[in-house]
Amino acid sequence: MSAVRLKGMTWSHPRGYEPMVACSKLWEEQTGVGIDWDKRSLQDFESFPVEDLARQYDLIVIDHPHVGEITTQNCLAPLDSHGDPQNRQVVANGSVGGSYESYFWEGHQWAYPIDAAAQIQSYRADLIGAAPTRFEEVLELAEASKVLIPMRPPHSLMTFFTLSANLGTPCTTTGPGELISVENGAPVYELISHLMRHVPDRCYGMDPIAVFEEMCKTDSPIACVPLIYGYVNYGIEGFRPKRLSFADIPAAGDNGPTGSALGGTGIAVSAFSNHVSKAADFALWIASGPVQRGPFAAAGGQPGHADGWSDETVNEATNGFYRNTRRTLDNAWVRPRHKGYMAFQAAASERLNLGLQGGETAQSVIGDINALFAGSFE
Repeated sequence: MSAVRLKGMTWSHPRGYEPMVACSKLWEEQTGVGIDWDKRSLQDFESFPVEDLARQYDLIVIDHPHVGEITTQNCLAPLDSHGDPQNRQVVANGSVGGSYESYFWEGHQWAYPIDAAAQIQSYRADLIGAAPTRFEEVLELAEASKVLIPMRPPHSLMTFFTLSANLGTPCTTTGPGELISVENGAPVYELISHLMRHVPDRCYGMDPIAVFEEMCKTDSPIACVPLIYGYVNYGIEGFRPKRLSFADIPAAGDNGPTGSALGGTGIAVSAFSNHVSKAADFALWIASGPVQRGPFAAAGGQPGHADGWSDETVNEATNGFYRNTRRTLDNAWVRPRHKGYMAFQAAASERLNLGLQGGETAQSVIGDINALFAGSFE
């Protein structure tokens, strides 16, 4: 029996749960420190207050837009106060895109990236051969009823963010001014509106997992999902009836696959834990290159460290998932992270969908979203 047992909370998907359990077993064998993991649904994971979790768990898997709220609650331990600085720097240097920096806020590191993600493209190679490289090609496929896109909040707003940045007019991450001018936002809104006229209405209720599950059915006609947070599991042979392929996002602008809204997760330590140092040691270890490309990836995890993304064995097992989307990840855009952001994200996603479904003008929808953004700083 371990002298110390910690409790951890992650999200309920094989990619989010199984690597934590597998790596924790190795950690217990090496150190004698055991970790028991609980899990929450993806929707709950994105919205449940981190402070409440911090009072129940030693280790918490979070996403970076929560960091502004976290710093006002003093519920997480700053990781730059624990562990070997040299090892921390190695993890920082190995971060994919802006993953490591996305958890740095007001002078402290609040989590280590263990899972790197952004909106990428998924396609069925048996149906279309190669992935579209331009958004115009996606629209043609949509007109032929071959496209789905997840638009369940907050994914609709993520698509707006990605296309804004890709068109060369990224949304601002600071306030309290406009998120984006109506002049710059209107072409983005109209592009999404054009796409939504040619995809099923059920997309408004679908998250990435729902889209992937439909796409990988044997008789599915869906050949392309242009913007979707990648799930490496669907690139593994035998995971589902049809193996999916992944690629960089199709460009709407002139700068290639840039501007995708960064996602992924990081591992944080509760400030209320009785074993902060032991929890921080595990967090640094599981975020390290050897663990990320080894046991973490082998258990179905989607590494946050570049060692996992460049490893040939890992790529071979996942249909080239990492190699084929790395350019998108390295050129991703980091969302706002201020205290009021999470509530804004939920409200703005709903407002965007309401406008798209109701055929409203870009001016009215973007005006309301800008007002919500300004209000999120109050």
